[in-house]
Amino acid sequence: MDYLKAFLIGGIICALVQILLDRTKLMPGRIMVLLVCTGAVLGFLNIYEPFQKFAGAGASVPLLGFGNVLWQGVKEAVDQNGFLGVFMGGLKASAVGISAALIFGYVASFIFEPRMKK
Repeated sequence: MDYLKAFLIGGIICALVQILLDRTKLMPGRIMVLLVCTGAVLGFLNIYEPFQKFAGAGASVPLLGFGNVLWQGVKEAVDQNGFLGVFMGGLKASAVGISAALIFGYVASFIFEPRMKK
């Protein structure tokens, strides 16, 4: 039953993103930033953790989870290092994900030809 819940929540998130892509002039990059920021805000409001416990991988795999990881990293670094933690916490907590995104994005830029939405 947990797999079904995760599948359903992840599907709802993907469907909402697809509606944004189809019905608005928002570019995919802006929608991705919106998802990351939403995850960070939900983490700040202490809503993301109960949502993730309920939805499982359906909530942690999409970009919402990445935004929450950034928030948690900043929160921990600020607790340890003060104001300087604002600048280093998110990068430290998500270094592996950022590195993978950069590497795969660079490789994909050689394989595919990007087009702008009109």
